[in-house]
Amino acid sequence: MRYSFLPLLLLAACAPKPMSSGTAPAQPTLYTESFGNTPRDAVRTLIVVLHGDAPTAPPSYQYAAARTFAAAVPESAVVAVLRPGYSDAAGHRSVGERGLTTGDNYTADRIAAVAQTIGALRQRYPHARTILVGHSGGAAIAADLAGTRGGLVDGLVLVGCPCMLDEWRAGMEKRMPEAPFEAPVTSLDPLKTVGGIPSDTRAAIIVGAKDEIAPPALSRGYAEALALRGIATDFRIVPGKGHEILDDPEVITALQRLAASLPRLP
Repeated sequence: MRYSFLPLLLLAACAPKPMSSGTAPAQPTLYTESFGNTPRDAVRTLIVVLHGDAPTAPPSYQYAAARTFAAAVPESAVVAVLRPGYSDAAGHRSVGERGLTTGDNYTADRIAAVAQTIGALRQRYPHARTILVGHSGGAAIAADLAGTRGGLVDGLVLVGCPCMLDEWRAGMEKRMPEAPFEAPVTSLDPLKTVGGIPSDTRAAIIVGAKDEIAPPALSRGYAEALALRGIATDFRIVPGKGHEILDDPEVITALQRLAASLPRLP
């Protein structure tokens, strides 16, 4: 999925069809799809997956990644969430406004909608620790959520994160001057919300060495901020890889390590 703004306001239905039927948490709801065969009462790790900004096509790759994660992490349930205002390739849609995908949709209301969905999922799996996995813009939302809803998640896996919002938008403005990256936004900057993340949260930050959309420096700066807060942080740069690495073996391994490190609930 290349990051291009030529079709900025047009979604092309070209991603593969999701592989599972949807589930609906308590209202207000975002569209979700669930993966894994573990009985509900036996689930010990709830993994929630957020897709990226997907400026050119309806996002569905998160479903394939979620299925992979479910197979990789024992005693897990994995739920892929369709972010507010987005439609997927099968035509499912979440309520809300999508935005222009210029860093304008990491706002408090969208973060609240994701948080409400996660809260409902936590009630569904009361014996599970919760790990929030975000890719690209979904990683920014995940980081913001952890920083503004302390205790809602136990772990973070951030992949290709534009986690220093001002720096990311400035870089994208140079890269794509035809897109309105210079316009003011009300999005939350993950770097400025890091102080609200509880110190017992665990994090994994993974970025491709050749990521031109969210360069490694943005992940490194955020990882350093987490470490300064005393948060256990696994930061890795994947050699030779670019931006589309949500299902990369390094991400899967980091997720497995993080899940295994979390203390179990009764």
